[in-house]
Amino acid sequence: MYAAFIIWTIIAVSLVAMGIVARRAKEPVGFFTGVKPPEVQDTVKYNHAVGKLWFVYAFLFELLGIPFLFLKQNSAGFVISILGTVFISIGLAVAYTFILNKHKK
Repeated sequence: MYAAFIIWTIIAVSLVAMGIVARRAKEPVGFFTGVKPPEVQDTVKYNHAVGKLWFVYAFLFELLGIPFLFLKQNSAGFVISILGTVFISIGLAVAYTFILNKHKK
């Protein structure tokens, strides 16, 4: 299952890359696909908050991938990773809503 963990880690690294891009952006970054970036009071603080959000999400996502190192294929333990990913994704959207309300004009 090392291959699955490597793929999981590549996805986590891409999430970190999204956080880096968000932190370095000069204009407000968009969060949801197909939605224009919001007008915010302070672009730098907003982008840093969104970048931090992606970093935290990537860290939690990587933690949820650890069972891939120890469980055998088709193990019921993978439900933890699957449900955990669903819950942190919902948490990601909720946290972004708080960030948006805090920085919105």
